[in-house]
Amino acid sequence: MRARGMTYDTGFVRDGRNSLEHFDLDLVRRELTIIRDDLHCNAVHVVGGDPQRLELAARTAAELGLEVWFSPYPLDLSADQILELFLDCATRAERLRLAGAEIVFVTGVELSVMNRGFIPGDRIDERLANLLSDPVGRAERIADVRARLDRFLRTAVPAVRERFRGKVTYAAIQFEGVDWELFDFATFELIRSAQVADRFREGVRELVAQPKPVAVTGFGTATWRGAGDVAPRSMEIVEYDETTGAPLRLTGRYERDEEGQAAYLRELLEIFDSEGVDSAFVYIFALYNLPHRPGGDPRDDLDLASLGIVKVLEGRSGEAYPGLPWEPKAAFAAVADCYAGH
Repeated sequence: MRARGMTYDTGFVRDGRNSLEHFDLDLVRRELTIIRDDLHCNAVHVVGGDPQRLELAARTAAELGLEVWFSPYPLDLSADQILELFLDCATRAERLRLAGAEIVFVTGVELSVMNRGFIPGDRIDERLANLLSDPVGRAERIADVRARLDRFLRTAVPAVRERFRGKVTYAAIQFEGVDWELFDFATFELIRSAQVADRFREGVRELVAQPKPVAVTGFGTATWRGAGDVAPRSMEIVEYDETTGAPLRLTGRYERDEEGQAAYLRELLEIFDSEGVDSAFVYIFALYNLPHRPGGDPRDDLDLASLGIVKVLEGRSGEAYPGLPWEPKAAFAAVADCYAGH
């Protein structure tokens, strides 16, 4: 693969609340340096909902010599709000590009299900239920979603390109039916579950056969036994506060399986590499809102639901990297081994 990447979280914003309470630029630099040096990445997918944080993290990554996929990640916004966020970020990304950074601008991720106006419903669970629950008319509903998203992208992408002169892409779910002629890369959130495992490699091969270089984002799985079988939904074992949206506890007792998470990533990276994918971005380095809590009630160990390749610690630093509030999981070494061979 040309771009061996990792996804880096600057905080997801929903209803004005940021999932990453503290943004420490010194910590960001240390983590991005580890992503470059110890994970052997040459690219990073910087995601989040705060434009200033995105710019600061992207600048830091660029200073470290990493290719940056600058990715504003809107959640539960309207089309007008999404476009406003994109244009702000496009201006910031162009500023970095003109300073010499290698930047790819990502005009959204799974916009149709993550935001309002494409599928009826204020929240993602409502939208997915409206889209998928009733088989009758499902094909017509999907066609309508595709048409709505296409109209939005045909407005948004030219507006972004007026402000940003580098390469542009969009991280799609396959059913969205994106017209890749609008973009420089065909980028997919491509997550293997047991249901599609027998035809996953063939599907990747078919995607790579189309004219645009293919990038894969969003792939990963949580850290509980069996998570890889339901990987697209492996984070759905968390109970959330109805008012604040903060994660509270797991929905039941789950067994930690770091080796299972590591094997899953190792297998997917081998497929992407051998089938000719241009760029791959493991999801995700760390999720600070899902900390590891050993020794107590197993339902409190939110890290089991995390796709992070490090486990976040509370109130203490780890041993592998003194001063940093996490420890590597088995998946950390798996990714490092895969990327070190290039």
